Amino acid sequence: MPPSTDPLAHLVALEGVGSAYAAARDGIDVMLRDRGLRRTSPETTAESLLRGAHASAVLEGSAATLAQVREGEGDEIAQDAVRLSTEMLGLAPQVNRSPLQVFARLHALAANGSLPAERLGRPRDAESAARLRGVADILLTSTEVPALVVAAVVHAELAVSAPFGSHNGIVARAAERLVLVARGVDEKSLVVPEAGHLALRPQYESNLRGYRSGSVAGVHSWVLYGAEAFAAGAEASPLRRGADEA
Repeated sequence: MPPSTDPLAHLVALEGVGSAYAAARDGIDVMLRDRGLRRTSPETTAESLLRGAHASAVLEGSAATLAQVREGEGDEIAQDAVRLSTEMLGLAPQVNRSPLQVFARLHALAANGSLPAERLGRPRDAESAARLRGVADILLTSTEVPALVVAAVVHAELAVSAPFGSHNGIVARAAERLVLVARGVDEKSLVVPEAGHLALRPQYESNLRGYRSGSVAGVHSWVLYGAEAFAAGAEASPLRRGADEA
């Protein structure tokens, strides 16, 4: 068999990565199958998106509670995250075709009112534009490795490169969720990966720092962490009985 041309194939070959992601995907599939795809509704998806928006906002510095967000209250960061969450799934069909447009739209939704109109969806500079093109290329060319791996790498690349003038973490986490939808892992967006990251916040933040370093060990640790975070995101799904709603 000829060597893979997938740009992320080397990550799956790292120790423990293949098995970790196989287990994470199996857990997601079991949750979706056994916990009620037959009884899901738009309201269940909306609840998942709301929980994700709250978790992403907290990771971005918000002090809002989930109860406040559910009531349409909370601080500006929370409101920005909720605004993005209400429209993001409409972008899923474009993720594998026009990822640069998706990134721009995610930022425009999140940062609307925070930045001048001419900066919405625009990279900060030429270097940032090049990094964005690199992330887009991953989505356009990585077709052989598990979709969860692609989602984790897209998330990290957007988070550490911070290509926009604001809201980069919120955009990165939204893009991760969209990859899961667009690549068929979670078409109804019932997993809450943002809540998985919040539940593992110390590991999340330290592993992003490791990824930012660019070292093999740092990237390896982030990818391994991603599998754990996706499993935690499945546990946070509204399909899970007893999932935290506080």
